[in-house]
Amino acid sequence: MTREKLKLGAVLIGVGSGSEKELWRDPEVPLDASININWYIRQAQEAEAAKFDFVFIVDSQYITPDFPNHHLNRLEPLTLLSAVATHTRSIGLVATISTTYSEPFDIARRLASLDLISDGRAGWNIVTSQDPGTAGNFSRAAHGSYEDRYGRAAEAVKVVQGLWSSYEDGAFAKDRTAPRFLDPSKLHRLDHHGDHFSVTGPLNIQRSRQGQPPLVQAGTSEQGRDLSAQAADLVFSFARSREEALELARDVRARAAAYGRDPDRILFVPALGVTLADSDEEAQRIEEERLGLGETRAMLGMVSRQFGGYDFSGHDLDAPFPDIAPSAEAAGISRFHAEIAAVRKEGGTLRDVLRRQRSSWLRLVGSPATVAAELARWYEEGAADGFNLFVQHPADWARFRAEVVPLLVERGIFRADYEGDSLRSNLGLPAAPNLHSPSEVISKEMEYYT
Repeated sequence: MTREKLKLGAVLIGVGSGSEKELWRDPEVPLDASININWYIRQAQEAEAAKFDFVFIVDSQYITPDFPNHHLNRLEPLTLLSAVATHTRSIGLVATISTTYSEPFDIARRLASLDLISDGRAGWNIVTSQDPGTAGNFSRAAHGSYEDRYGRAAEAVKVVQGLWSSYEDGAFAKDRTAPRFLDPSKLHRLDHHGDHFSVTGPLNIQRSRQGQPPLVQAGTSEQGRDLSAQAADLVFSFARSREEALELARDVRARAAAYGRDPDRILFVPALGVTLADSDEEAQRIEEERLGLGETRAMLGMVSRQFGGYDFSGHDLDAPFPDIAPSAEAAGISRFHAEIAAVRKEGGTLRDVLRRQRSSWLRLVGSPATVAAELARWYEEGAADGFNLFVQHPADWARFRAEVVPLLVERGIFRADYEGDSLRSNLGLPAAPNLHSPSEVISKEMEYYT
């Protein structure tokens, strides 16, 4: 199988996520960026002009005052992307939706709607929701265990994909001479009865040109890796080294093969942050200046999320890290759990943990040539099929599009123009088959969804 060219996504985080808490102070970032639809449309159009594969909208449904700024006041992903769809033509639109706090029928219908509005450009980032406090916003007494939430997620994916096959292609009349508007033989109930859901179906909306939206999954725990192996088209990771990225890819691909899937059809797209300048030295100076702006309180809030909301504000930053166990959710985030254990073993402090958390994923600092060379190295060594770039400071975003992307095109590893007319086709993924179409041969890979 010929390897696809490098894939690029753009994560739009408005006034700043946990990795860039002071982004709102940049005069080029509107103070209402996270709720300004014109800002999102402009970012998506800029990404499309640079031939990015998709824009990516993160989400959560619970906050405290110490949460990252973008979390505090932001638009709902599918509403946002439906508006963006009408102002773009080729770029993919990936929405984050939680399987823990959404029903499969609703997920299937809303994503299918975005897929038709955008003419086949929707994608689904599957999450199980990190924050236990979310339960209180949905009339629930508890968040549920990590294992239960991933069990629910796996079943939800099956149900959603089953619903997306409710109508065979050609179910509706193509002209007025047809005997009836709907051919009922091409409409299928689901009648799913599982551990978490009972859904009759059928879904009341047809498929788009790409068949169904591609699935994105970011969990790196055992359960997360297994869900990626079973269902993901893209694995979104937070790998900080090529070794870490390669280990994840090898493991998930081996699991996928065991499920009967073609492991080479799964794309691995690590998160990326950049600081760009004319020289590596100047870029490093800018990076250090930005890191110095970080608010300790905001950093503590980010770590607090990994400990079930525990308040660290009363602890001495330079005393040994408190003897507090990470929440069950954090225990599933294997890297964070390992880092806390390492800090404790080394006699590290709370300040040491905050420093480590400042670089939660790959961050490249340097000239456009330096950054392009490192991205090419990850791609050529098989550590990444692409990158999901966090759009932070506008100056870096502009230079990445204007200077880094052309260098990747020059190397022959990134497109000069879009190859297809849907998100799946631009990602190099085949159109998803309808499970009921007689012309489709249901492979072992597709047995998972039946």
